[in-house]
Amino acid sequence: MDRSRGRTIAWVIGDRDASTFRRLYKKLEQLKDCVFYTDDWEAFKKVLPPERHIIEKRGTVTIERDNCNTRHHLGRMTPRRKVVSKKKEMVHALMKLWHGLTDPEIFAQYQQRFLSIFR
Repeated sequence: MDRSRGRTIAWVIGDRDASTFRRLYKKLEQLKDCVFYTDDWEAFKKVLPPERHIIEKRGTVTIERDNCNTRHHLGRMTPRRKVVSKKKEMVHALMKLWHGLTDPEIFAQYQQRFLSIFR
């Protein structure tokens, strides 16, 4: 999560384990000027460089809020739903669409195209 813009910059789909976090970090390790704010999960300590890692709950508020909003708006992600695909490819496609539509610039393009159908 880019805290200054409030935007998700990368995600992976998988279990909450160290190997999944390593896959996420591989997507981000080229960002040399960033600092990682996390909770006190052991996998973070194993993977993140200590000089760029801050363990601080108040630093994770933005990502927790984004996760909560994503779960809320994408009700299909809840385990009670049985009528939708849980394939990783479909979940990933849904996440791309969700993050695209929550970006105001991308949403404006979709909105303009959609509304043009009715003109």
